[in-house]
Amino acid sequence: MTHGEPDSLVAILRMRSLRTPDRVAFTFLAEGEREIARLTYAELDTRSRAIASQLQRRHAPGERALLLYPPGLEFVAAFFGCLYAGIVAVPAYPPRQGPSSRGLERCRGIARDAEVAVVLGSEAIVEAEVLRTRGLPEFENAHWLATESVPLRDAARWRETAVKPVALAFLQYTSGSTAAPKGVMVSHGNLIHNLGALAYCAENDAESVSVSWLPVYHDMGLITSVLLPVYEGYPSYLMAPAAFLQRPLRWPEAISRYRGTFSGGPNFAYDLCVSKSVPAERRGLDLSSWRVANNAAEPIRRDTLERFHECFRECGFQWRSFYPAYGLAEATILVSSGRRSYEPRSLTLDAGRLGCDVVVSRRSPDDGTVTVTACGPVAPGMRVVIAHPDTCASCTPGEVGEIWVGGPSVARGYWNRSEETVHTFQAFLTDTGEGPFLRTGDLGFLDQGELVVTGRIKDLIIVRGRKHYPQDIERSVAECHEAIPQGSVAAFALEGEGGEQVAIVAEVERHRWRSGEVHAAVVAAIRQAIAERHEVEVSLVALVRPGSIPKTSSGKLQRQACRAAVREQQLKTVALWTAEEPDPVECGCARAAP
Repeated sequence: MTHGEPDSLVAILRMRSLRTPDRVAFTFLAEGEREIARLTYAELDTRSRAIASQLQRRHAPGERALLLYPPGLEFVAAFFGCLYAGIVAVPAYPPRQGPSSRGLERCRGIARDAEVAVVLGSEAIVEAEVLRTRGLPEFENAHWLATESVPLRDAARWRETAVKPVALAFLQYTSGSTAAPKGVMVSHGNLIHNLGALAYCAENDAESVSVSWLPVYHDMGLITSVLLPVYEGYPSYLMAPAAFLQRPLRWPEAISRYRGTFSGGPNFAYDLCVSKSVPAERRGLDLSSWRVANNAAEPIRRDTLERFHECFRECGFQWRSFYPAYGLAEATILVSSGRRSYEPRSLTLDAGRLGCDVVVSRRSPDDGTVTVTACGPVAPGMRVVIAHPDTCASCTPGEVGEIWVGGPSVARGYWNRSEETVHTFQAFLTDTGEGPFLRTGDLGFLDQGELVVTGRIKDLIIVRGRKHYPQDIERSVAECHEAIPQGSVAAFALEGEGGEQVAIVAEVERHRWRSGEVHAAVVAAIRQAIAERHEVEVSLVALVRPGSIPKTSSGKLQRQACRAAVREQQLKTVALWTAEEPDPVECGCARAAP
């Protein structure tokens, strides 16, 4: 966007519908392959105004609308319909039908916390959920609206109102990787500033093409694959996350087919494309158009980038296309990222000194080092400082501390949580008095102007005074035995008589479930790897079935949830070893941890 152009997403979409009404804005790919739905800018504007007119008829500006949609384009129209009506959108994953109540409980929690006045959804979801939620207090006074049934002629009844920068645009509920989900209050001003920062870093233009499998009810998918394309005026191709997970190669295939330029995902997505494909399947792909390959939302691993590049460079994928980035919902999304001329940069650090919060570089990797990947320079208009988590004083260069963020993209706080808002969003440095800053809960440091993330404060494992990052331990476990797939290990602390102890939950490949001999070998390999590489002993190893480790909707490990599941005997455990038992115990569920 340039000076003098519209300064809200409502005004931007209205402008695009007038200037380029017939240009296709969104296309949905069934199974990640077949085009089954399209929306031009004019069609999206009309659908959004029609939905908005229905909302304006029954609801006051500022009321909350829960959005429950299966993958598709109806969500896009409903989200913009909320913006057009001044209603605060609350994206959420629709609960699955069936006996499991986990999705429904999360949905109830969000509806209760947000005090939703209206629930928007597809006809099928509204029909099913109206029956399932009957009598539940969270939905007792909610108005249900199947937006597919809203007649387009209602668009003429829409009443345009001024959009103030401080007004809430939507509530983004956190994924809950370390705590209960909280509603981040993202204003229109936050959104416009962060979209501008994203546009600056990505250097997109009207000829860009977005391809995404990311869930649109999550901040990364919503902002990068739905809102940013409208902000900059280029087309976006969407597919269901399940289509990607069932066959990861659908992602690069779609990029090749549609000449995608902008597409990304968490680190695990790149790993899956490598591990779930063979050279013959990759042959014929043309990824030379892929200029921005975002990698964010979880720790970025150098070896993942190298493996992906090695596998796909013959398809035209270029190393400099990688955009390591860091962001979080509390800062709308983006905090730091590379640009077009940027190449991923990694640092090899002394593991022992890092455990003492000191950054010491080493020339080459070995068993006493860890490799971390920088997340690029801080985005324009944003500020990052590194602070001691306990004293809130500034860290000196070369010290690891908590990442604090300031700038117009920092959200207004957590919905209906005043104490947590003050603690998290209104932090001040005790040595300089500067602030307010957002406390991210992430640890890291600045190096040559780039942000380097080392881990989460709540996930740290402290054994005999030395800090261990769980992702480093998890990596050692994943590499120690072929029965353990990548991205299927959780390391966390358990309280023991002498303080914190290391516990491991690792998924084992399906065809190895019933082999007690393999289980014993895997446990022995895990214990040896952690002892040799990290100089600590393990107190518990639980081998579990694939898909058992709790993860968020965006694929992040929920280490604390995994810890609770072990204690409450809720994991689908096939073998359990503890320091008190000489041999792994074959079992069907986890026993209580010591």
